[in-house]
Amino acid sequence: MSTEYNPDEYSEILRDFANYKAVIQGCSPRTINEYMLDIRSFCRFLMAKKKGVKYTPEEGDGFPVSDIGPDFLAAVSPSDIYDFLFFCERVCKNAPAARARKLSAIKGLYKYLTVKRSLLDDNPAADIESPKKRQSLPKFLTYEESVKLLTTVRNDPTAKPPSAALRNYTIITLFLNCGMRLSELTGINMSDIDREFRSVRVIGKGNKERIIYLNDSCRSALEEYLPVRMSAEFTGTRCNALFLSSRGERMSNRAVQWTVDKYLEMAGLGYRHLSVHKLRHTAATLMYQKGGVDVRVLKEILGHEQLNTTQIYTHVSNSEIEAAMAKNPLAELSIPKEPLPDETGGEATRNPDSGGDAENGSESANNQEQG
Repeated sequence: MSTEYNPDEYSEILRDFANYKAVIQGCSPRTINEYMLDIRSFCRFLMAKKKGVKYTPEEGDGFPVSDIGPDFLAAVSPSDIYDFLFFCERVCKNAPAARARKLSAIKGLYKYLTVKRSLLDDNPAADIESPKKRQSLPKFLTYEESVKLLTTVRNDPTAKPPSAALRNYTIITLFLNCGMRLSELTGINMSDIDREFRSVRVIGKGNKERIIYLNDSCRSALEEYLPVRMSAEFTGTRCNALFLSSRGERMSNRAVQWTVDKYLEMAGLGYRHLSVHKLRHTAATLMYQKGGVDVRVLKEILGHEQLNTTQIYTHVSNSEIEAAMAKNPLAELSIPKEPLPDETGGEATRNPDSGGDAENGSESANNQEQG
């Protein structure tokens, strides 16, 4: 089953939606690809449901979406959408974030059909809430682990050709210092870096352009890597990409992912099960916790639309929590235990609230426990 958006597989109305996302909304090819694959899955699920047969993604090619028209989409009910989301959770094992993305694609399609094109009167997805995502702290490398990773890359004896070590060191340096997304890094062209190595232009989510300023570590890595990039080894290439593969082509996202995974393993950090995106988390966390960067400035560096997205990096470290617990006024208080009454000659102190009745006292204790 194809995992890339191919316009020839889709009906005219679905192609029009994809073109609207690209031309009018300026979505990136990656976003359009994800949207259209999600919509294809949704339509195939509906076709199987209409025929009364069990649908599995592996059998998707048996349900072509080339004939999907307004009548088919108009017949969809909110119940159909809920059934699809339930299918995504139970059969496809999609996490809340993946289900939310699929629902976003469906909502986008119906908004386009009802508001932008007026092809449909009712929007069955309008009132469906997005699946609640589990809030979790971002995973990241500590400062010491980051240094260990960079040292491992810098001194890699296995890099072939040896110049690849400089390229890989520059890649991971940019990740850890700038907090770039994977697609932003692989999309950098030679012309995106200013001549003094003070800044780099990247294209982020939604095709939005922003400038990232480079620190001394990034400048040093680039100054050392660029002579390799401009060497005779790549003289014949017409590719303008900053980071090239051994064949002189732009490094793919997958190649960079493989490179990062390799060095995390070499540095003894493979057990952390960290991804490329966690290097972005690392940069953001270190800037906020160690560098004292204001969260609003961090928002601009990371290219976030909303401040609440950036606030996941404002989590406090374990050492700060431990220090806060130690500041509790009761932290050092230790009350000595009074000795028990003399069992031979003393009388146990009676609880005045118990009225001297053991049963009542027991009942009182039970009441207190229940309260």
